[in-house]
This record gives sequence, C-alpha cells and structure tokens, in this order.
Amino acid sequence: MSGELGRQVDKLADDFNASQTEYRVVPSYKGNYTETVTAAIFAFRSRSQPAIVQVSEIATATMMAARGAIYPVYELMKDAQEPFSPAAYLPVVTSFYADVSGNLLSFPFNASTPILYYNKTMFRDAGLDPETPPKTWPELGQAAKRLRERGAGCGFTTSWPSWVNVENFSAFHNLPIATRANGFGGLDAVLTFNNPIVVRHVAQLAQWQTTKVFDYGGRAQSAEPRFQHGECGIFIGSSATRADIEANSKFEVGTGLMPYWPDVAGAPQNSVLGGATLWVLRNRPRAEYGGVAKFFSFLSKPEVQAAWHQSTGYLPITRAAFELTRSQGFYDRNPGAAIAIEQVTLKPPTENSRGLRLGSFVLIRDTIEDELEQAFSGQKSAQAAMDSAVERGNKLLRQFERASPDR
Repeated sequence: MSGELGRQVDKLADDFNASQTEYRVVPSYKGNYTETVTAAIFAFRSRSQPAIVQVSEIATATMMAARGAIYPVYELMKDAQEPFSPAAYLPVVTSFYADVSGNLLSFPFNASTPILYYNKTMFRDAGLDPETPPKTWPELGQAAKRLRERGAGCGFTTSWPSWVNVENFSAFHNLPIATRANGFGGLDAVLTFNNPIVVRHVAQLAQWQTTKVFDYGGRAQSAEPRFQHGECGIFIGSSATRADIEANSKFEVGTGLMPYWPDVAGAPQNSVLGGATLWVLRNRPRAEYGGVAKFFSFLSKPEVQAAWHQSTGYLPITRAAFELTRSQGFYDRNPGAAIAIEQVTLKPPTENSRGLRLGSFVLIRDTIEDELEQAFSGQKSAQAAMDSAVERGNKLLRQFERASPDR
C-alpha cells in the first residue's frame, strides 16, 4: 500500500515489533494489487517468497487454486497453538474468505465497500439539500443534472468502474454476476451479468455521459481527484478513501449509501467487500510461521483493529473493534464513518450478494472495464458491450477451470 495507507501499514509493523522481541515484521511495497500478486508468484517460483502476501479480494479463487503454495490461516493458527476464533470476525468478512466448511483461508485485513460522497458546498450553491444525499439513481441523476446547470464540470463520477457499476451494483440489487452462487458453488460457473437491469444501468450512464451528468473518470482510483478538486459534485468510490478525501478536499464532504433503482424488487440488498486479505505462503523456515501467527493475533486485538479502522476508513473486521469504536464515540464525531458498515450489513447476504469467487477475475474485471469504456464512448450499445464482456469473461473462466487442480 502506498501513501497514507502505506504509512499505516508501517505503523502496524512497528507497533508489533515493539510489542515483543522474538519476531520482526518487515513490510515491502511491491506496487498495486496486481503487481503484488505477480511479484509473489515470481518469488515463489524462484524460492524467494515472503511469508505473507497481501492479495486483493478478487484473486481469492486464484489463490485457493494454488494449493501447494498457500498455508491456510486456520491451519497455521492451529499448528502454532495461537488463539483464533472466526466467530470474532464480522460474518460478511469471514463468509467471503472461508472454504465451504467455514474455515478461514486467509487473514482478513483491509476490507472496504463503495459508498457515495458528495460536495455539500456545491449542493448548497445549487439549491440542493446539503444534508440529504440522493438515495436512488433517479434522484442522483436529477441532483447531478442540477449541479451541471450550476456550472459543475461534471455531475458525478465513480472509481473502480466494474467494482462499482457491475459487481456492487449487482449485489445491491440482488442480481447474480454468475451461476453457481457467483462461483462459490464450483469452478464451472458461467457469467450472467448481461441481464436487463445491468444493461439498463450501463445504458443510462452512457446517456448521462453525453451531457457530463455522469463523466467517466478512468479505471482504479483515477477519478477520485476530480471529486477532491471540486470538479465533480458527486463521487462513488471506496469507503477506504474517506479519510483521504476529507483531508484533501477544500469543502464540506457528505456521505451516503450507494444509490439503487427503486423499481428493482429487493433493492437495496447489501454491498460486497473489496480490499484484500493476508495470505500465508509455504516453504519458509518453520520458525517464521510462529511469528506470522503472533502477528495475526496482534492484528486481531480490538484496540489495534479499531485504530486501523478509524485512521484508514477500512471496515473493522471484528465485532469487538466495531463495538470499541462505537463506545469511543468515533461514529458520533464522524457520521460518515459508519456508512460502510451499515451498507454491507443492510440485509443478510444472499447467494447474489455474498461476493464473488471466480477464477482469473482480475483479467475478467479488465475485460468488463474495456467493454464499459466502449459503451460510455458510444462505440457500442450497452447490450452489445455487456454481451461481449460476458462472452470474453466466460472464455477466461473456462481456461481457469481447465488449468485448476480441482477440475
């Protein structure tokens, strides 16, 4: 992790190292999530792998397939005789990273979800209620149009296009991304997100794009500065950037839940997690794994988790950390900080809103974003773009399935 998040990771390592004398954790920055996984794979092949690697949520199925390379966390903690109870963690977190028996395979670390941010100052100037964020997509469209009429460079934008507008959009409307419970039920899952509701949503974004009511800001987090600099009045992005946005924006920031289409039955449902977990790699000196287990126990302490949550915007991964944060009055002082927790726990997760476990999804997400860009630029209709994304993505799933040892 880079920037402020990287400094917070360094602090966690420093605090652990200062708490005992037997082990020392050394953080090493390897780039973004994709670059980090690539570096870890190369390191494992050259027998220079670290004991711990931070891996994004969408690479969970890929890591699970690398059976000889990973040391499941539940086994590690048992072997090290280190206290470890999955029941201590928020169910929405553990269900995402557990096997079919409920055993945690990786250690939950930085969990986030997309939320809505808005510029209260711009809302006030446009005659909009600065204390009422838009709740539905029609309301958001009207507010963004009003902002444009009052001179905003763009009404709204989003980061992480697929994560926000396909993956979380589908979960929030209780729609499947793929068969087989979004891949949790087996490697033979087939993508199905080219359904009428997703297609209508993409078509609406493309139509708004023509007048900059919506303005596409690029992949990953490249759109975020457009909100921070006051160009776009509304932004949908990761809850983990809340502290950064509030620190770098020269206006009053408001937050809200992701919007939903009110005519879709069951919406809003719940959003799904992004972020990453810590995977343990095998074939390190045996003594190191005792240190890994101790470090994970340290990270699980309520006071450590609460501080991480409060300083970064990531979700608290344990119930105790959430309760401690609440009892400290943090949510009263920072009203937007509880939005992400409210959203991921809005309703009990369904097969459609539990998350994804699809092989090669890093590549599939790139494919989805490639097709979204063609829809937003008017090169393809929304239906053609989503049909193509599904077709291209399914080819990647079949390649992964053929290469998997579980086949």
